[in-house]
Amino acid sequence: MARKTLDTAFADGMKRRREVLGDAWVDKSLQTRTDFNAEFLDLITRYAWDDIWNRPGLPRKTRRMLVLAMTMGMGRWEEFSLHCKASLEQKDLTTDQIKEVLLQGAIYCGVPAANTAFKETKMIIAELEAAQKMKSAARAAKPAKAVKSIKTAPKPSKPEAPKKIKTEKKTRNTPKTKKAKSA
Repeated sequence: MARKTLDTAFADGMKRRREVLGDAWVDKSLQTRTDFNAEFLDLITRYAWDDIWNRPGLPRKTRRMLVLAMTMGMGRWEEFSLHCKASLEQKDLTTDQIKEVLLQGAIYCGVPAANTAFKETKMIIAELEAAQKMKSAARAAKPAKAVKSIKTAPKPSKPEAPKKIKTEKKTRNTPKTKKAKSA
C-alpha cells in the first residue's frame, strides 16, 4: 500500500477533524496556531485525525464512545466535553448512548470520574437545548414572508350619465305692448 504524502494526510485529517468536531471548533482551534505549536498541530492532524480516525476497522460511533470512556478515565475534561458536545451536535451518539458509556465507565474508571462525566454531560445537554430553544424562538419571531399581492386596477364603475343642469326657460322681459284700440 502506497504511503500518503504529508500534504494528503494533512488534508484528509483536516476533513475528518471537521466532520467529527465541526467547522466552528476547528476554525477556533486553528486561530491558536503559532510558530511554536504548528508542528504539533500538523502531527495530530495527520496521525490522530487521518491515520487513526480514518481507519476502516471501527465505525465513527464506536470511536466516539472510546474517546468518551478514555477521556473520562483519564480525567481529561476539556477533551471529554469537546467530544461529548460534538457527538451530540453531529448526531453520532444519543444522550442514552452517552449515558451507557458513562455507566460502564463508572465501573472501570471509578465513580468519581463518572460523577464528573455526568455533570459535564448534563451541562452540555442543557447548553444545546437552550441553543435549540433560542433558534426555535427566533424562527417563530420571524415574520412570515409577505406574499406580494398583485394589485389590480380598480374595477371601472359604470360611467355616470352627465348631470342634467336644470335650466329655466328664460323669457324676455319685454313689456307687452297694448294693442291700440281703434275708435
